[in-house]
Amino acid sequence: MIPYSRQSIGSDDIRAVAKVLRAPYITQGPKIEEFERVLAKYTGARYCIVFSSGTAALHAAYFAAGVGKGDEVIVPALTFAATGNAALYLGAKPVFADIEPETGNIDPKDAGRKITKKTKAVVAVDYAGLPADLGAMRRLAKKHGLVFIEDSAQGLGARYKVAKVGALADMTMFSFHPVKSITTGEGGAITTDDKTYYERLLMFRSHGLTRDPKKLKEKKHAAWHQEMQLLGYNYRLTDMQSALGISQMKKLNGFLAKRKALAKRYRLLLKGLEHFMLPSDVAGRASAWHLFVVRVRSSKRGARDRVFNAMRKAGIGVQVHYLPVYLHPYYRALGYKKGLCPEAEKFAESAISIPIFPNLTLRDQSRVTALIKKIDGEL
Repeated sequence: MIPYSRQSIGSDDIRAVAKVLRAPYITQGPKIEEFERVLAKYTGARYCIVFSSGTAALHAAYFAAGVGKGDEVIVPALTFAATGNAALYLGAKPVFADIEPETGNIDPKDAGRKITKKTKAVVAVDYAGLPADLGAMRRLAKKHGLVFIEDSAQGLGARYKVAKVGALADMTMFSFHPVKSITTGEGGAITTDDKTYYERLLMFRSHGLTRDPKKLKEKKHAAWHQEMQLLGYNYRLTDMQSALGISQMKKLNGFLAKRKALAKRYRLLLKGLEHFMLPSDVAGRASAWHLFVVRVRSSKRGARDRVFNAMRKAGIGVQVHYLPVYLHPYYRALGYKKGLCPEAEKFAESAISIPIFPNLTLRDQSRVTALIKKIDGEL
């Protein structure tokens, strides 16, 4: 089976982790801050805080933004469930905005129409690794006094205009799941230029505790003293994972170049097909090519699923990204209904993610394209 994506782990990564396993600290040691410095430097952000997962990082960002009971958070309909779930964790309501049909990214105009007096934050997702219209979203947030959060779980290394994503929103989230730009096994991060957010994120990551003498309420205790000042979680990354992340960051540009080359070759090999639409280029936005999403164009009902099943049967591990979040049974039970975001629903019904990852061989890529061409002729 050719997977739709897979991690790329080398002997250098293994040595980096093994070195930590022989060191005094395997959990909360020096590699964590080193990894954070590397990520901050790469993205151009002032601060970086790493977490145990991208979901944990997103939860922390919503918390740092002050999201709470009764608030609303505007998120795109076409995203992984965590983007909406993180609002629910804090007692807030996710409000789903429709997408740009060409890109799968949030439509800033529809997001603007969904803003109410209860709105606390707006969230843009860099779908498939392509940055959303971050300029428009930032202006929208500023106009209404909202916190702007970028869910760039899929976008590490992507660019908006001349800048890498990571310092263009109030807070930006990255994921280090195995299929992402780099991996730490599981893991995530928030980058920000705001010191207040940074300090709240740090405490939230570690049970709401602080040892910082400047922040302690009681000043007369010995050095062992720490205080829980907010309700946080154990969302800490380990030194072992951070060591892997540092090693992977050294190869990030190479990973991105391979993904870009594979995407370019897909466009060449699949050009002119009647029943498949390829991802769109957008001026001023450079994708990290986390996914290569093709869309099935056919009047036949269930055509996408027939294509999906045929490719899986042939040993090609295609995937669908995503079912609009509000169509999941849990959200339907909360009162969300089909028809809320028509463009997202239309996109989701036609989308298939085909294999793209740094170690995908040209031979396997040719096998994928040959099957798609065969299917195109049969539709």
